[in-house]
Amino acid sequence: MKVKGIISEERVTLPEMREVLLGVESQRVAAEKEMSYEFRRSVEHANQLAKTTPEKARTLVADLLKMEKMKPEIAYRIANIMPKTRDEVRAIFAKERYTLTPEELDKIIEQVMAHF
Repeated sequence: MKVKGIISEERVTLPEMREVLLGVESQRVAAEKEMSYEFRRSVEHANQLAKTTPEKARTLVADLLKMEKMKPEIAYRIANIMPKTRDEVRAIFAKERYTLTPEELDKIIEQVMAHF
């Protein structure tokens, strides 16, 4: 399958992408179409790494965006990875020009655990 052009672009979390891929997969199965290797790997990847429901992931992103120093791309990355430790959160913020205080790190972890 060749991509001819981008129609639209928006950020989605991994659980949301999993939901979309499963919908496409069910349509292809119903139409008895063959699924490419790349598509099967994409579905497998999304199934293995999606750690929560799409609704919880959306609310987590919304809650994270209310925090100070939170950029949308970082909020989506946190929702996809669902870090459980301070070191994991620090790794996500490694490229930023600022560091988070232990209180800010704990607040992010609390938000993640509340939506797990």
